[in-house]
Amino acid sequence: MGDSFYKYFQKNIAAGKKQLAILIDPDKFDISETELFLHKIPNDTTHLFVGGSTVENGQTEITVKAIKTKTELPIFLFPGDFSQITNEADVLLFLSLISGRNAEYLIGQQVKSISKLKNSNLEIIPTGYILIDGGNNSAVSRVTNTQPLSQNNIEMIVDTAIAGQYMGAKLIYLEAGSGAKNVVNSKIISEVKKNISIPLIVGGGIRSEEQKKEAYNAGADMVVIGTAFEEIPKFKH
Repeated sequence: MGDSFYKYFQKNIAAGKKQLAILIDPDKFDISETELFLHKIPNDTTHLFVGGSTVENGQTEITVKAIKTKTELPIFLFPGDFSQITNEADVLLFLSLISGRNAEYLIGQQVKSISKLKNSNLEIIPTGYILIDGGNNSAVSRVTNTQPLSQNNIEMIVDTAIAGQYMGAKLIYLEAGSGAKNVVNSKIISEVKKNISIPLIVGGGIRSEEQKKEAYNAGADMVVIGTAFEEIPKFKH
């Protein structure tokens, strides 16, 4: 099979290659327009993430199947809950919401997913998921009943990321929430990156090429954007 997706990710980082994931929400995705959608995504896209805070049962699998027939890009599941897991994808980001204190999203959902994962071929990557205040009431915050961390409390964010790594996370994901008014600021990204030795993903509210580059320059190894690229011509090269 060659390298795992995680090893390939690490190789790209070692080679100084930044990565871009486009996040697809199955509840908002029209599978009849899959080909058109894939033509629209930026040329530097390296990964597709599929998932949403709340997704109708079975919709994730339908979406992943439709995309898979039209692209060679790796498909990573970014699930809001265990019902969104499908073996049709390549990788599962095994998320633990380490910024919150709701046991259901620290370990409860993870335990519920095991019956689906026991005989699965999905590559599973433990991911420390940190919700940062993006200036709006995000869907993640509502669904998980957790408060985001303040962008002013950099020490708490850094300590949370380090704790995630010590607990065995192989990725840290800083998330300002979809539709965030404020992206994760550069100081937070650079301080977290300095203090961890695992790859760093940053997403939430990124709507321009400039914001994407700022996140990269601050230390993000991968940036995640939603459908913002469809409205921003600058995302096209």
